Order: sequence, then C-alpha cells, then structure tokens
Amino acid sequence: MNDDPLMARARHLWETLAGVPAPFAPGGGPVVVTAPGSALCPPAWVGTVLLGDSALITAPTDGTAEAVRRACATLPTRSLTEPAAVARTLPIADVLGPATLAYLLPDDFRPYEPPDVTVATLPAGDPELLKLLASVSEEDAGECGLDEINSPAFVVREATGLVAVAGYVDWPGDTAHLCVLTAPQARGRGLARAVASAATYHALAADRLPQWRARPEASRRVARALGYRELGSQLSVRLRTGPHSAP
Repeated sequence: MNDDPLMARARHLWETLAGVPAPFAPGGGPVVVTAPGSALCPPAWVGTVLLGDSALITAPTDGTAEAVRRACATLPTRSLTEPAAVARTLPIADVLGPATLAYLLPDDFRPYEPPDVTVATLPAGDPELLKLLASVSEEDAGECGLDEINSPAFVVREATGLVAVAGYVDWPGDTAHLCVLTAPQARGRGLARAVASAATYHALAADRLPQWRARPEASRRVARALGYRELGSQLSVRLRTGPHSAP
C-alpha cells in the first residue's frame, strides 16, 4: 500500500489531524499517541482511524494511551474500529461510529448527470438549505454535516422546495469533506448521486482530495457509484472513568 497515492494522501490527512507527530506504521499495526488536541475524535475521547492495515489512535492522556496500547495487543488491527471488539478490552461509555472512509482520484471519477435532473447552486448557509436541514431528523442532520459546508451547495429543487443537497467542507491537506442530504420522501431516485457528483466535480476542479465518510450502506453505495474507494474506517470512543475502569 505504500506506493498507493490515494492511501498516502489519506494517511497524511489524518496524521495532520492527530495534532502531534504520529505517522501510520508503514509495516501495519496500530500506533497509539497521546494527543489532547486530536481532531480524530471529540475532546477527551479516544480516536481511531484505520487505513489499510495500519491504525492511528489518539488518546487524551498518557494513562489512557497506555491502556489503549495494552488493549491493542489483544486485538487484530482490523478489529480496532469495531465497537464490540473494542468493548471487550476497554470500558466504553459512549461510541461514535464506525464510519467508512472513502477517497477519490480524478481518473477514477464517474460523473452522474441524469438528463431529467437539474442541479442548481446556492451559497452555503442559504435559508432554503437551512429549511431542509430543519425538516429532517436530528440524526440525519448531524450525519450529513451540511451546516458546516464552505463550498457552494449543489441542489435539486422540486415544487415543495429543496429535496437533495451536497457540498463540502475544506479540511487540511487540500481535502474536501463531502456532505450530502436527501429529503426522506425523495430517496431512492438517484438525487443524492446527482448532487454529490456535482460537488465532487467542483472539488476535483479545485485540486482537492474528495473524502466521503459514511455509516449508512445507502450512502456508501452512492460513493462507490461515483468512483470513491473505501480505504478504511473511523471510530471514536469515550471511556468510563473511575477506580475500576479507565485510568
């Protein structure tokens, strides 16, 4: 995997987000570091990013990092983003993920522009976009992250208003983190793929690395259809504290 340019860019991104010098192990396996300011996870959590056969794990304190290293010694590397496996070795209080991480090189992009769908653009933060976000479940709104985009919003509008939106957030390393949302009543018609294709094209034209992070299988299918390649996964856990749990 060391000569895979897509893997190399993805790993460089997460090494940067760790906030401390923390390279993925070139020969595979986990690397655990103390990084209180890590962007791999919420503050005071343990964050794990698995890319290929290597995992980068950040912990908020030295004591927690040591506990995580002991846990890693008992688990296969590919199990480090599986909540059930991690819970057998660490006292987990809360979990975010796992989410699949997928990336795209320009030559692999498969644009999708159906003739019966018109994709328009709106500025990030437009009231129509906020109205769509307010109309879906809290889980869907949090999953898509559209309230954070700083690219244009690529939208499909019908008589009732916006039914599909995509955009991206600028991340370090010239990365474009894709955000996509389709209204529940409009799903299953290829609209997510259409707006995501437009957002991906915009990111590639700006020489950015598109990143797709998703948990639902339906979202992962959209990414794969556009040419995104799944390289790994991400998991964040909050450990229980106290004399009989985490350090």
